[in-house]
Amino acid sequence: MDNPSKIIEGGIEYALGKFDGKSVIYDFDLILIYLNAKGKLLFGEHFKIYDDDLVIIRKLCHYLIKDHKNCKKDNIDPDKGILLSGPVGCGKTSLMKLIRHLPPLQRPYEIIPCRNIAFSFNHLGFKTIEDYGNTKFFCFDDLGIEPSGRYYGKDLNVMGEVLLSRYELYLQTKHKIKTHATTNLNAEELEERYGNRVRSRMRELFNLIAFDKNSKDKRS
Repeated sequence: MDNPSKIIEGGIEYALGKFDGKSVIYDFDLILIYLNAKGKLLFGEHFKIYDDDLVIIRKLCHYLIKDHKNCKKDNIDPDKGILLSGPVGCGKTSLMKLIRHLPPLQRPYEIIPCRNIAFSFNHLGFKTIEDYGNTKFFCFDDLGIEPSGRYYGKDLNVMGEVLLSRYELYLQTKHKIKTHATTNLNAEELEERYGNRVRSRMRELFNLIAFDKNSKDKRS
């Protein structure tokens, strides 16, 4: 059997911890070395992991590697998905694109911009809601700033409907189907955008992990 504590990227082997034959004992410092190397491969040589973000990255890693002890300490439920919130340019999307590569034997999620889903609804109608209410793992990027959908004269809060579908799926599959998202909005803004019903479902679907509102814009 392959050693699940090691990942090969660009011909180089990276250890994430030690494998005792049954499970991996992860080492966060080794994980950071791997994530830094993978980030450069994905986003270019300018990519770097900022010290300010280590608390967030650590929480995401604990979640992904199913470190139940630390998840409990962080108040994270491993059965729920992740809602990663923070100001524009703080690196939410890049981080979600990066960390999905971390657990080598886990099912990765697909990252879809919410505006693409809204545009898809305008062309395909309710088939779009069905397509994203299926058993794939998704991360919905930039939740809350997508336009409303319009199909044959009917307006719809598309992502609100998608989230309700994902919530039903979450219940039906006994919490096995995960939904993740990134957003620039805070809890009040999300409630204003989607209404109280969707917001309460979001609390059950997601663990909220939030960047500091003063996080610097890494794109400048």
